[in-house]
Amino acid sequence: MSTPLLALDQGTSSSRAIVFDAKGRILGQAQQSLTQHFPQPGWVEHDPLEIWSTQLGTARAALADAGVTAAQLAGIGIANQRETTLLWDRRTGEPLHRAIVWQDRRTEPLCATLRAQGLGRLVESSTGLVIDPYFSATKLRWLLDNLPGARARALRGELAFGTVDSWLLWQLTGGPRGGVHATDVSNASRTMLFNIGTSTWDPTLLSLLDIPASLLPAVHPSSHVYGHTTPDTLGAAVPIGGIAGDQQSALFGQACFTPGLAKNTYGTGCFALMHTGAQRQVSRNGLLSTRAAQAGPQAGYALEGSVFMGGAVVQWLRDGLGVIRHSSEVQALAEQVPDSGGVTVVPAFTGLGAPYWKPEARAAILGLSRGSTRAHIARAALESIAYQSTALLQAMARDLGTPLSELRVDGGACVNDLLMQCQADLLGIPVVRPAVTETTALGAAYLAGLACGVHADLQQLAALWEVGRVFLPSLAPAQAAARMAEWEQAVLRVIRDPA
Repeated sequence: MSTPLLALDQGTSSSRAIVFDAKGRILGQAQQSLTQHFPQPGWVEHDPLEIWSTQLGTARAALADAGVTAAQLAGIGIANQRETTLLWDRRTGEPLHRAIVWQDRRTEPLCATLRAQGLGRLVESSTGLVIDPYFSATKLRWLLDNLPGARARALRGELAFGTVDSWLLWQLTGGPRGGVHATDVSNASRTMLFNIGTSTWDPTLLSLLDIPASLLPAVHPSSHVYGHTTPDTLGAAVPIGGIAGDQQSALFGQACFTPGLAKNTYGTGCFALMHTGAQRQVSRNGLLSTRAAQAGPQAGYALEGSVFMGGAVVQWLRDGLGVIRHSSEVQALAEQVPDSGGVTVVPAFTGLGAPYWKPEARAAILGLSRGSTRAHIARAALESIAYQSTALLQAMARDLGTPLSELRVDGGACVNDLLMQCQADLLGIPVVRPAVTETTALGAAYLAGLACGVHADLQQLAALWEVGRVFLPSLAPAQAAARMAEWEQAVLRVIRDPA
């Protein structure tokens, strides 16, 4: 067996762990679902202790599944749901509140105030982001403002803020017994507090948002030995050599190391990233500039577009409408009809992300008739994922000044062949699904592999990437353009008349 690496993939709906060999082949894996809490409309929370317990449980289970002991591991990599915000007591390790998830919209009033104060340009120039509840900064401000005594305790240095990666790292390395409080550049770049040009926390933004700097983790490159697990955690002291936000980790796992290469991850949301090299690309089309995973001394950048409701649309068909019993049934149901029969689903349940940035938009099903069936709605829901992704990928191409030549895809929903074919038809380019679709976890493993001496360089990693299947466009460009025009008309309707 070649030297194994353990990847922890803590996502929005589940915690997962995968053991890879040095060539990126899966040796063992485990997954546990994560409870979703919705205390009020627009609020989404997770239990931090459940995040930790499920991630630790899956790590142990994945090692057992692979027949590998912790002592045999070369290193551990962490990929995580980004922007989700935690605050905990440094001395006791107790969270002060549930984690506020990236989907949560409770801080929109504060964001609206910041926009009205004309701070949008300052935020964009420093962080590459727009002012939106999506990011961590206003979530952290909400916790400090609403938890009794939190701000005073923060000023005394008693509290720690972190995104999910920081929370897991702190726990793995000892927690209250001396745990490491750190993050990587990719996660820091999603907080709306980090200057992506200087690679430092931005003192001006911290002051404007009244956030004490003592709360913040140290920031390191993504491929870096952050510390070692305590022996009682997994059974041995294992170096933690890689950390990246899940989307930057997927970009890395897809071997998109050079400018112009792009991937789209089809998970709870959809996240398209294009590597733009060592120079930051400023978007003119509603996209974000962000830091790519860093595996050396030089900073790398990416353009990003986020679809808030991707695979979550299928969950809504299952849990909200009862159209299907299991998510895996959606393709067969959608294929019962040749098209959506004029039905369009705009899944703006939590507003619309890039390239629209309309938090006030609300979901709608348009074009229903007496002939509409469950199959038509299922097909329209699947198509909505491809439509949203196409809109932001087309915006990416406009920013780059050249069309994309191919799109690399990953995430749980990329196994849906109907969705992937629809995506290729709308974009008019090949959609490439790799042989190993667990690219988020794979990216974390590769980052750890570089830091821990398993892998030599990016060229070696690029040679490991393999094509699984290619979906070629079957629609004429004029037909694809007409369909996108119909989609944009539907979007305009929900923006103009939010429910």
